[in-house]
Amino acid sequence: MSDPLALIIEDNEDQADILAKALQAAGFETEIIHDGYKALRRLEVIVPDLVILDLYLPRVSGTGILLQIRADPRLAGTWVIVVTVEPELADLLQDMADRVLVKPIDFAELRDLAARLYPATPSDKL
Repeated sequence: MSDPLALIIEDNEDQADILAKALQAAGFETEIIHDGYKALRRLEVIVPDLVILDLYLPRVSGTGILLQIRADPRLAGTWVIVVTVEPELADLLQDMADRVLVKPIDFAELRDLAARLYPATPSDKL
C-alpha cells in the first residue's frame, strides 16, 4: 500500500516546501503546485487524500478551487485544509473547508493534524 497523497497548492515556494516537509513527516507523499489553474487541471486526473490550499493564487483563486473540489463527487473523500493570512476570511470558509489554519503555519501543528486525518474521512470531522 502506498502513502496517502497530499496536494499542496501554494504559490510561495518557501511556504510550500515547509508544508511539504511537515506532511512528509506525517507519512504523506506530497506534490506541490504553485498556480491555481494548474491545480484545477491536476485535480481533474488525481484524487488526493488531502489538499492544502492557499487562497491567494495566480490565475484561479483558492476559493474558486475549493468550490470546484466540493462540487466534484470524485473528491468527496478528500480533506481540504485552507491556509490563509486573513483570520476574517478563515471564519467565512469554516463551513466549506475541513480545517482552516492561519499563517504562519506551525510545522508540528500541521504534521500532527495530518497524521490524525489519515485514514479518517472528512465525514469523521476530527
